[in-house]
Amino acid sequence: MKKKNIIIIAVVAVIGIVALLVARHGAKPATFDQDFHVEDIDAVTKIYMADKQDNQVLLQRVADSTSDTMWTVDGIYPASQPMIDMLLETLHDMRIRQQVNKNAVPQVVKLLSARAIKVEVYQRKYFINWFGGKLKLFPHEKLTVTYYVGHETQDMMACHMFRQGDKEPYIIHIPGFRGYLTPRFVTDPMSWRSHNIVHWDIRQLQRVELEIPANPEESFAVERQGDGFAFVLTKTNTPVANFDTARVAQMLSCFANLNFDEFASRVPNSNMDTSFSAGPRTILRVTNTEGTTRELKTYLKYNNPADTLAMPESDMYEMFDLNRLYATIDDKDTVLIQYFVFDNILQPASFFLGQQRSPFAKE
Repeated sequence: MKKKNIIIIAVVAVIGIVALLVARHGAKPATFDQDFHVEDIDAVTKIYMADKQDNQVLLQRVADSTSDTMWTVDGIYPASQPMIDMLLETLHDMRIRQQVNKNAVPQVVKLLSARAIKVEVYQRKYFINWFGGKLKLFPHEKLTVTYYVGHETQDMMACHMFRQGDKEPYIIHIPGFRGYLTPRFVTDPMSWRSHNIVHWDIRQLQRVELEIPANPEESFAVERQGDGFAFVLTKTNTPVANFDTARVAQMLSCFANLNFDEFASRVPNSNMDTSFSAGPRTILRVTNTEGTTRELKTYLKYNNPADTLAMPESDMYEMFDLNRLYATIDDKDTVLIQYFVFDNILQPASFFLGQQRSPFAKE
């Protein structure tokens, strides 16, 4: 009987040891306190970024904005809301993938010191925040975290980052995202600017005027009159009653979200000089009910500006870019716009009076 008990005890002990080994072998690796990210992105009020090449940008949230974005770039220009959203999502979703190997820490720190992008995150905080956030008093803006965003890992799936206050850098990623995060922290202010020209629906429009310098009899204006609009030939200031209301309505609807393609700041000067020397092809002025006017001057874009010197006919159709135009917005920013986007807008008066669509914009 004693022998049988000893065997049972031995078997139980062996089973226990095996179970313990299996549990240890199958145990999950040590995890980190995942507090590296910004949890409350709705409270973020300002993000400042700077690199080692003296590039810097300040992104600020604006309350009660009437544009298509709630943020500004350097306190002046409207910011691109999709880019802002992606940056905030990055700050919220990024996680520690692993610690930097101890032997590699000195080299990583050296690279961070030489190349890292400094990112300061400011949030709205309260001096009194009681009862789990149910009572919040005395709001103020506070610098809550500073990151130093560095180079990518060898597998290109994460990057090295250091958070001010930590002892060592970490390898940071977004779970499920294939790629590293450094390119999302852009320090070029131009890259953050919104591409929106106007963001006014029909109810906000007071007047739309298209001036065609080379063909002034085709210039026109659409003006609000009560709940409707009047069509006026601006050369003679003559109202026209029988305009195509469907085409005019389609044109006016384009201003609900009208965007340009890209900034033309990197275009060679020779290209710009050639295109702009002939003067604007069209001048578009859009005024809302509050009296704000945006002006857009368009210019033909040559495929190769050097061709204008070799060709006897400088207005040859084949010489022009068939997809895009140059434009200036309020005589400040030079941009590129697409014919596809502006096709219903840059039409002459005759088009809105029932004639066929004109190829004027591309002539």
